[in-house]
Amino acid sequence: MKYLFLVSLFLFTFSSQAQCPVGERSVSLIVTSDTYGYEGYWELTQSPNPCGTQTIAWGGNPTVGCTAGSQNQDPSGYGNNLTFTEGPWCLTDSAYYTFHYRDDWGDGGFQFRVLIDGLIAHEFSDPGLGTDFTFQVVPPPVNDVACYTWLNSTLVQGRYVQQEPVGLKVLLFNYGAATVTTAEISYTVNGGAPVSGLVSGLSIAPYSSAAVVHPVDWVPNADGLYSIAFSVGSVNGMPDEQPLNNTATAEYEVGPGRPDMLDAYLTGTPTFSVIASAANAVSQPTDLDFHPQLTQKQLWVINKGTENTGGSTVTINNTGESNQTTELLQDGNAWHFMSIPTGIAFSDNGNFTTSPGVFDANHSGTSSAFTGPTLWSSDPAIYAQPSGGNGSHIDMLHESPNSQGVCWEKDNAFWLFDGFNSDIVRYDFVNDHNAGNSDHSDAIVHRYSDTPVLRDASGTVSHLELDDAKTWLYVVDNGHQRVFRMNITTGVFSAALPAYGPHEIMAEYLTKTGYVWENVVSSGLQDPAGIALSGNRMVITDHHTNEIILYDISSVPATELRRIATDGQGLMGITIGPDGLLYYVENTGNKVVRLNPDETPLSLGMHENSDLQIFPNPSNGLLGISSAGGDKKLHLEVLSANGQRIIHFQTESGKIFDTGLPAGFYILRMLDEQGNELKRCPWVIAQ
Repeated sequence: MKYLFLVSLFLFTFSSQAQCPVGERSVSLIVTSDTYGYEGYWELTQSPNPCGTQTIAWGGNPTVGCTAGSQNQDPSGYGNNLTFTEGPWCLTDSAYYTFHYRDDWGDGGFQFRVLIDGLIAHEFSDPGLGTDFTFQVVPPPVNDVACYTWLNSTLVQGRYVQQEPVGLKVLLFNYGAATVTTAEISYTVNGGAPVSGLVSGLSIAPYSSAAVVHPVDWVPNADGLYSIAFSVGSVNGMPDEQPLNNTATAEYEVGPGRPDMLDAYLTGTPTFSVIASAANAVSQPTDLDFHPQLTQKQLWVINKGTENTGGSTVTINNTGESNQTTELLQDGNAWHFMSIPTGIAFSDNGNFTTSPGVFDANHSGTSSAFTGPTLWSSDPAIYAQPSGGNGSHIDMLHESPNSQGVCWEKDNAFWLFDGFNSDIVRYDFVNDHNAGNSDHSDAIVHRYSDTPVLRDASGTVSHLELDDAKTWLYVVDNGHQRVFRMNITTGVFSAALPAYGPHEIMAEYLTKTGYVWENVVSSGLQDPAGIALSGNRMVITDHHTNEIILYDISSVPATELRRIATDGQGLMGITIGPDGLLYYVENTGNKVVRLNPDETPLSLGMHENSDLQIFPNPSNGLLGISSAGGDKKLHLEVLSANGQRIIHFQTESGKIFDTGLPAGFYILRMLDEQGNELKRCPWVIAQ
């Protein structure tokens, strides 16, 4: 059973609408207050009258009044995080009226819906000190669906894809009076022929939205930039009554993915490259992650900061290249929204989430905490820019104090290590509330409590990561010196409410139990912190020993493959870059470091023969062998980095063939017809 903490306004039918005379219509207002309900005040006037002139109706705290900004502490007016219905009023048909809203502290947060003849016709919110919303007294159309590729400041989906089938996603917003059950959607690529499809099984209530996937995948066959135009045709089998909002365009980039290079670290002597340091404003970094548009080679580093000042980010552009640049950014309200951050994780839509290590983001000095993960846009026009009095964050939820790490699942859904409640928690922000606002009512939060975790009170992080199949969540449990994994597709929702919270209105807040979990590493770790996954390989950083440990996770418990000693100071977060290489932060050393595999063939114990050369290297899977002494018949073996034979066959030098192997690091072994080894050398397949 699901417990709903938000009254469903989408299915609302106004049963007590006024019986208005001819020439007038019934108008009502649904008001949803924020955490500080007493700060809000509104008035209704006929346009163009200003607030305070010939007022028809008002609500909220009258001491705020039309001017606002004096920050009156009178606690009268609306309660916190509640929904109220005001009206109805009989207003002149087709005339224009204005709702004037004022917020005494200038941080916005109230949400409003206007009903005409009992149907939701408009909605608006306030970004700061106040807003004037003017509307016409006209009932909404029956069928009116808008098509978007953005929602507020959020991309509907990632715009960086590979040469593989892509399920194109678009946002449908229902401005009509009827619930949308079917919609005809088409898309064109670079102005080509439209690809149409009928999406059925929908249930989009009036004034709500849903991200839908087109039933026909797009299959790009070349890297590059593409313009994709979406369009909505019929709705519920009927023509859309407002076609002007039926189209939207998105730009996509098709490019390479991350090559699987972790096996390259299993042999030889790796080297270390300092990518950024204190000279680049790197200060007590806890984590790092690359922007999902991999061709940007843009690395984001999260600095810890202090509880009262909050953390900050360092953006590294063209990471590791000669034209690399860095930029330090800090949100104006980082003291609340990014207080002692322990982790950062990007979504493929360009948003990122940070996990606060603080107990109470309000720093109230009491036993009650109000904090949890924060959602940000990476758009430089939004992030760390002024936005009313509430910072540039685009969403925040408040059920997890002392968070120790975060990872991404899909869209705006993330997983969090809750260090205060010793739980793993899934947070889905759903739609963001736009920069600086505070509506959290669509949030979905699921708490996983079967496997208690333990944070390190001294400050070492506990990061987590999902596998490529989005099935197994791997969790670094620092306090128990282990790594375990949990199958996120299993378990059942409990009938009991979570023991902690809720502290705000949400669409759903549940506990899940009975899920499958198992220990992956239960010994050999002293102070585990960061984690990275690629295929059947896992990498863990140890904050105490400053080692990077590689594991084979093709079976559980994992098999330790190698430990790489570093001269770092306080290793924490680690990630895989667009080049497939490992990047990590030194929390104590104030550094960002790239781990380079040993590329010298002789240091890998490999035999050189200048007569034979392989090409290309790196490759896309094609392999050619040239011989200075004329064509030769050869036996060829392709080995994994740890020496296991993957394929072997006979060939001749001078020929080019497709090995069919995935991206990764390999060793080629060439032998003559008698079985004598002629050459052994490294070979890389880059995706």
